[in-house]
Amino acid sequence: RFAVSVGYWKDPYIQYFVRQAKERKAPEINRGKLAHERYYARVHGVSYLIKAFLKKTGCNCQIVNLGAGMDTLFWRLKDENLLPRKYFEVDFPMIVARKIHNIKSKPPLSKPIMESHSGDSLLIDSHSLDSSRYSIVGADLRFSSDLEEKLKKHNLDIHLPTLLVAECVLVYMTPQQSANLLKWAASTFPVAMFINYEQVNMTDRFGQIMIENLQRRQCNLAGVEVCRSLDSQRERLLLNGWETARAIDMMKVYSFLPQADVKRIEGLEFLDEKELFEQLMQHYCICWASKDSSTL
Repeated sequence: RFAVSVGYWKDPYIQYFVRQAKERKAPEINRGKLAHERYYARVHGVSYLIKAFLKKTGCNCQIVNLGAGMDTLFWRLKDENLLPRKYFEVDFPMIVARKIHNIKSKPPLSKPIMESHSGDSLLIDSHSLDSSRYSIVGADLRFSSDLEEKLKKHNLDIHLPTLLVAECVLVYMTPQQSANLLKWAASTFPVAMFINYEQVNMTDRFGQIMIENLQRRQCNLAGVEVCRSLDSQRERLLLNGWETARAIDMMKVYSFLPQADVKRIEGLEFLDEKELFEQLMQHYCICWASKDSSTL
């Protein structure tokens, strides 16, 4: 929310989900700037892959956003006329309840759902919402049979090309649990793509410090052993039923971004710790895998 308010990228919807934090104090500036540039690269990198998939399929596909939290992608895609046939979000029931409350009470969020809805009356209760184009489901990603059952109830179509997105989600599960989820996705959809954004290179000193800092805040990365390297990230996808897999670190993603825009965002806040920025970016990555029975 803060990065959007400073002007890193445009997101007119985030204000309805996240209250504006108070101004940061001076010592936080560098850390804030580092986070904002990393988020900027993440938002653009993930969005680039999502749009490539939507264009390839001519939007005749579905998106399943795993651990979606307060993400606003559905609304942004609608504004760009890029809605898939159906857009699903999954998160813990408690998070889903909060999101549904925001959607119900804020017309800028509920109107686009109503506008894209056709057919029977819209189904909504405290832990799920189902319209013809947007669906939000409360489920635990560690139990894929429960997840599949709930998604099918909301008209998930396994024959449609399907894009699954997980941003900083798998790392909070044990390697076995995330493997089960990836295996489920690869075996359920004949034509699918999986995008995963999370930590990488976590065995070096910088990675270890990151882990210690998170642990001090009671944040346990149960799946961090899979974040050893870009190879271990790719391997996990290939071992769990995906046909092709690629992974690049965020420094590489940053170098692919339009240079004029990078210049613009680098001028938004002062940052004198270039080296720290590069180290941070080398410890996050985007991976994507595909399975393609119809050679899309």
